[in-house]
Amino acid sequence: MMPLWTRRRFLRQGAGTASALALASRADGLHASGLYSPLRGRFLTHISVVRVNQIEVSPNRSIGEDEAPLNSPAHIRSRREAFARGCPQGKMTWAVSWLALNDTRREYVEARRLLAAYHDRYGDEVTFIPGGYFAPMYNTREQIQATIHKALQLVSKMVGNGYRPQSLIAGFMDAENQRLLATEEGIHVCQGEIWSQHGIDYGDGDGGICYPYYPSRQDYLKPAQGPADFIDCVCLDGWTCDFLAARRNGFQGGFNSRMGVGPIETVGDLGEEAGRKEMLATTAMHFDGGHSLNGFGWVTAIWEVSIGHDEDLTWWLQAVKARWPDTRIISEGEFGMEWRSHVPDNSHLNYRFDARGTGAPGSEKDLEILWFMNQEFRLALLHNWVTDSPRMVIDFTRYDLPAHEPQGLQREWSLMNVLNQKGTRPQDKPVRLGQLPSDDQRRIYARYPELKRWA
Repeated sequence: MMPLWTRRRFLRQGAGTASALALASRADGLHASGLYSPLRGRFLTHISVVRVNQIEVSPNRSIGEDEAPLNSPAHIRSRREAFARGCPQGKMTWAVSWLALNDTRREYVEARRLLAAYHDRYGDEVTFIPGGYFAPMYNTREQIQATIHKALQLVSKMVGNGYRPQSLIAGFMDAENQRLLATEEGIHVCQGEIWSQHGIDYGDGDGGICYPYYPSRQDYLKPAQGPADFIDCVCLDGWTCDFLAARRNGFQGGFNSRMGVGPIETVGDLGEEAGRKEMLATTAMHFDGGHSLNGFGWVTAIWEVSIGHDEDLTWWLQAVKARWPDTRIISEGEFGMEWRSHVPDNSHLNYRFDARGTGAPGSEKDLEILWFMNQEFRLALLHNWVTDSPRMVIDFTRYDLPAHEPQGLQREWSLMNVLNQKGTRPQDKPVRLGQLPSDDQRRIYARYPELKRWA
């Protein structure tokens, strides 16, 4: 298991017809209203975590450092003021850990009062984070469900006036508990995957889609294939990462695979000037090229209050608004629910990204990566755009195949089948499109016939 400091360093199965009819009815309604289409615009969501211990893997077990002094009311005020300087009209999301919800010390009583006040004053979302990002790795599904239920009651009591968050911040969250979040708790947005995470911190979860999707009951990383396995909970990524850096496993080659818009991996590792440049360049991958290809762009990050970097948050938000003034900076739940209001199922998902390296360590400036993500599969092609080398398939993950989440407690929660970008298995060797099995080629070209020229 990787030591904790590594990152710091560097519808219930369609009870048959009823569920299927409900899904179909919702889809028909959106078709009729003309809203059956992806979002338009640029969106940024910022989540700040308030906790007691560094990783609270369960209500009665923690690992890592006691961070209580770094989660003081003064630190929380500093974070909110930094956010307001960056975007005075923006809304952020606060994710509160189990211990922070229950700590009786004066500082945490005041912290909870502050968060409730921020909801009242700014419209901020206040919600729960179970398991310090890694709940399924350390808790059974039943334990997770019970903790979420109790914690959401505490959140509602803390904020008052019948408040209920629109989302849950979870790091990783198994499919069954995302289903229960929707059916039992009435919450339809879950930050439930950390895209491309493998070989860092306390959990591995590569294989999913980095933009919103409805998960399958088979596996939280698999988009639902139809009404029978559909979960009406929008699953969201937790950190927007540089696509070039993210193809690596952990710290492979001495580089940080989580480099992107997070301050630990950018400003913390690279220094202020280079780190901020990388944060903005990663943002541009989505707000420039990604926006052009997909019609909308979304950038997100979870920053723990304890890590500081408040000045970097202000700078980033100001830089984003200056370069892309149409960006809407809203809460996690608001973003997820808006996407849900436009998209009733996964059938029209077709996310595409074309990114070149930024020049930061691990993001080679002469490399270009193309990503294709849809209901049926995800595909990544890598090549040197300077020398115009052949495009090589570095990832081909099929979602039409059966998938099975772990049933016991373990670190590995990835979805890997044909070919995975991390290169951790013998079969994960880059190949030309024409070297894939003929059935896989047909599958790819049926959706993207233009790729035949690179076979």
